[in-house]
Amino acid sequence: QVRLVESGGGLVQPGGSLRLSCTAFGFTSERYTIGWFRQAPGKQRELVAALTTGGSTNYTDSVKGRFTISRDNAKNTVYLQMNSLKPEDTAVYYCNAGPFVYAGRWVAGHYWGQGTQVTVSS
Repeated sequence: QVRLVESGGGLVQPGGSLRLSCTAFGFTSERYTIGWFRQAPGKQRELVAALTTGGSTNYTDSVKGRFTISRDNAKNTVYLQMNSLKPEDTAVYYCNAGPFVYAGRWVAGHYWGQGTQVTVSS
């Protein structure tokens, strides 16, 4: 059964760091582009970062220089290292298998994780 399982969310103060993990079950994640999306209350879900099978990375402008997406193929896991966190980073973060670009915008793939809450607050 294909599953994505996220972990690593929590409450952190502004300026702090968190590392999110997305572990794939039932398929080999390195064969897919993996994306991290987030959704804040009252807002649309947006792509935060994506890592292609060739190792290329894409980030939304608001997280460039602060977030890093990477993968550990031996663990079938993709990570999102989040540094210098801001209150506006507060959201539920989801990993997604197979997102792609269509008409200049990222479109989510079929498989989603359950989401992990990230709250940045003092």
